[in-house]
Amino acid sequence: MTDVARTPIADLRNLGPRTAELLEPFGIHTRGELERVGVVMAYRMIRHRWGSRAINRSGLWALWGALHNVDWRALPDDVKAELIEETADA
Repeated sequence: MTDVARTPIADLRNLGPRTAELLEPFGIHTRGELERVGVVMAYRMIRHRWGSRAINRSGLWALWGALHNVDWRALPDDVKAELIEETADA
């Protein structure tokens, strides 16, 4: 695992201790683990376990932005549309 992949969830752009707490039960503690599971699956797992109040679309944008080093407010519209489509039933 590279040094970047070992970065703790709470240290990633857009994320923090709360997101780390939400992902911890799934064994997702680092950037590399989040990347392996995937943003969409991580979002689905959080929503399945804790419901829609635990994470919303902004949280989805934040997860994607964390892996791409992009501020969650600056995601391109096509990325947002793709993520919405991939999580429509979540």
